[in-house]
Amino acid sequence: MAPSAGEGTAAHIWTPARSAAGRHSPWLIAIIISISAFMEVLDTAIANVSLRHIAGSLAVSYDQATWVLTTYLVANAVVIPMSSWLSDVFGRKRYYMFSVALFTLSSLCCGLATSLPILIISRVAQGLGGGGLQPNTQAMLVDSFPPASRGKAMAVYGFTVILAPMLGPLLGGVITDRFSWHWIFLINVPIGLLSLALVSAFVDEPPLLVKERRERWRRGIHFDFPGAMLIALGLGFLEIMTDRGVQDDWFGSSLIRIAALTAAVCIAGFVIWELWTPRPLLDMRLFKHRNFAAGSLIVMVIGVILFGTTQFVPQLVQQVLGYTATEAGLVLTFGGMITVVTMPLAGVLSGRVQPRVLMGIAFPVIAVSLWMMSHFTVNETFAQIAIARAWQSGAIPFLFVPLMSAAYIGIPPQRTGNATAIINVARNLGGSVGIGMVQALFARRQQFHQARMVSALQPLNPIYEHTVRTLARAFAARGAAPGASLHMATAEIYALMQRQALMMSFADVFRALMLFVLVISPILLLLKSGPTEHRSGAAAMGEALG
Repeated sequence: MAPSAGEGTAAHIWTPARSAAGRHSPWLIAIIISISAFMEVLDTAIANVSLRHIAGSLAVSYDQATWVLTTYLVANAVVIPMSSWLSDVFGRKRYYMFSVALFTLSSLCCGLATSLPILIISRVAQGLGGGGLQPNTQAMLVDSFPPASRGKAMAVYGFTVILAPMLGPLLGGVITDRFSWHWIFLINVPIGLLSLALVSAFVDEPPLLVKERRERWRRGIHFDFPGAMLIALGLGFLEIMTDRGVQDDWFGSSLIRIAALTAAVCIAGFVIWELWTPRPLLDMRLFKHRNFAAGSLIVMVIGVILFGTTQFVPQLVQQVLGYTATEAGLVLTFGGMITVVTMPLAGVLSGRVQPRVLMGIAFPVIAVSLWMMSHFTVNETFAQIAIARAWQSGAIPFLFVPLMSAAYIGIPPQRTGNATAIINVARNLGGSVGIGMVQALFARRQQFHQARMVSALQPLNPIYEHTVRTLARAFAARGAAPGASLHMATAEIYALMQRQALMMSFADVFRALMLFVLVISPILLLLKSGPTEHRSGAAAMGEALG
């Protein structure tokens, strides 16, 4: 669980004058604001098992349906760097309630969508609303609890953030199978309305923050508009390139060439501008710190692996093994249960063991998990798939929690807000690119395997001819007409070939991800060891749970 932009407020000396609890118990506030955090994190996972149903209902391909996931992540990444500024300028409670309202309204629009463009636009709005929830939730927790109680408060919040992705696939599967995929979004509406009512009634806007906001308005409002536009355009066109690449023949398409060039120019321009402007949206000078630079890259890698496989495993079991959405959700839920067990252990160990040691163990375990997945066959059992996924889910906390400790070594306290925003952007960007590239590689390998296997299905192949005649006789014995039995035998062989080609393509992608993990793992050597006082909220949460 990555900390968000608001966590930088932990750097100041704690005072109850900044508490969002007012006259109420801070524990009540922790529970209330965790509702929206749960809702937002749930939506990053709940749609994974429903993509096949969404694609069928809206008459689009599975690859196009993945835009439902990636557009949300990109919109989320765009707004996260701005969330601290928006909170300071418009008021923390006011911006928080606006984010909940936007998330709730856009969830309603998602649930009522009748076409893919409407659903994607609604998901973008949902991502913009969700991007303001996590940073504000953590900022309010940090300001409402003294340091001695903050770890336990983060545990309450952390349980919701861990529980949501664990329950999301199972809940999404049950709702999709029993009702309709529309309801995976519509269930957010009553939860969002409840959150709005509770926040309005119990969460306080501290007078000190009101005074600071008025002073800020008096001095004049500055917003890095060029930086915001560059990062939004850069991420947006990068999303178009990765998602449309396979469909449009990559750089053979003028659209892809324009998108790639625009993304490169905008992202490079953003970096140059942020280094030059005195008040940047994201402080790119933080990358001068070796640990932070390496940590941001590793977070992006985690995003590629975590989001890529979380979308890919349900696709495999549904397309090849014929699982229902509920059964696909159960495969991921088992891994989530393992994460619940290993997260507190990782939090405890991150305060006692150097991050490089824990991460040096986690990377090989993830590689082994992907190696196991690369050997899946069409006869794989539920238990074998769930166990392979569980190894990966159990290792992720030992990678993520100590990384949040190591990445902040050497970062000045007053710049942690910017640092956490960059890390969240890196995670979401890795997730979006990971989903897009996984689908791109999968489509390529599927074409390759199908072409190779189809070439063998021809009359000059004696094995093929013998198999066709054997199946035709079997169908004829069941009452099929002689001509029909031959067509039925050919169709049966072709269906088996397609299924085998799909399985081999999935295996190729898992193998590529395994090699990616092994190639990138030496970057751990760039991380400097250091004291453990720079622990993130995730590490503190782990200790409290332990």
